[in-house]
Amino acid sequence: MTVDRYLRLIAGFFILLSLVLSQVHSEYWLYFTAFVGLNLLQSFFTNWCPMMSFLKKLGVRGCQSC
Repeated sequence: MTVDRYLRLIAGFFILLSLVLSQVHSEYWLYFTAFVGLNLLQSFFTNWCPMMSFLKKLGVRGCQSC
């Protein structure tokens, strides 16, 4: 898998996990959902995401068309 696919997987997992935790534990977990969403939004404008940098350091290969 590529960095882009891992990024989508991790972001989707974090959002679903925080939504479940907001229902089971505390509504403050919705702030984490907002953080993930804002991070995805800023990565659209800047073409940079901290999670992508982290994944590349772990050795995950980049996109195939790059």
